[in-house]
Amino acid sequence: MHPSNIHNAPYDFESLIEKYSELSSYVFENANTTKTIDFANPKAVLALNKAILKHSYGLVDWNIPEGYLCPPIPGRADYIHHIATILKEEGLEGTIRGLDIGVGANCIYPILGAQIYNWQMIGSDIDEKAVLAAQANVNCNPKLSESIEIRHQHDNANIFDGIIRAGEYFHFTLCNPPFYGSKAQAERETKQKQKNLGYSAEAKRNFGGQANELWCNGGEALFLKRMIKQSVHFKKQVCLFTSLVSKSEHLPKIKKQLKKLEAEYYTVKMEQGNKKSRIIVWKFN
Repeated sequence: MHPSNIHNAPYDFESLIEKYSELSSYVFENANTTKTIDFANPKAVLALNKAILKHSYGLVDWNIPEGYLCPPIPGRADYIHHIATILKEEGLEGTIRGLDIGVGANCIYPILGAQIYNWQMIGSDIDEKAVLAAQANVNCNPKLSESIEIRHQHDNANIFDGIIRAGEYFHFTLCNPPFYGSKAQAERETKQKQKNLGYSAEAKRNFGGQANELWCNGGEALFLKRMIKQSVHFKKQVCLFTSLVSKSEHLPKIKKQLKKLEAEYYTVKMEQGNKKSRIIVWKFN
């Protein structure tokens, strides 16, 4: 993990339960007498997230509608810390404005950006229910309403157009794009992952997720190619565009699109335990 990530250490369940007592009903000792939760249980994961956000990031409350994506906070915080490092290396300081493409009902990236680094954040999404839930998470935390704005993308064909307004400037954009190319692929790979982890085939996806959060036509690679193609029209309003890339085999297609549009780009490695990912960063002269 990024050296600034406070989640490098094991979870302090006693402190977390002090902030959110409902977490206690999901905590148990495993065979190694280590306190943990059942990460295959969506309710346990939700309770853990609530406790983390209350304990580590000062939130009053946080909720998501049933079935929506419940993100692993340590990994999300890692992306935010890496962006902070990228901004510093690019010499970008002062009041920082960021845009989260696909903010989701959880609103996690704007929350972390605002609470850790005091960034001014915009979150956008095509799902109206997710937009309403994200806004509710902002509204129930008074400090967040000063630094986070949620916008509804009404046109599924557009990513930046309709969200970035005339005269606005952003130091960076971020995105955690849909991983899969279809519902069938998402279900197939989820079952395989559960099998590898020793869970039953009937176990639910522990972090949930709606269709637009998990898959889109063409999957991650095509989504990012479309984002890159559209980003060139906003090169004067955005300094750095960034996105997670979950699968390294997608990088050649992504880099080809960036070269075609004469963008400057580089990748940043991310690692959380055995999980490896990367951030693609690009900009235009």
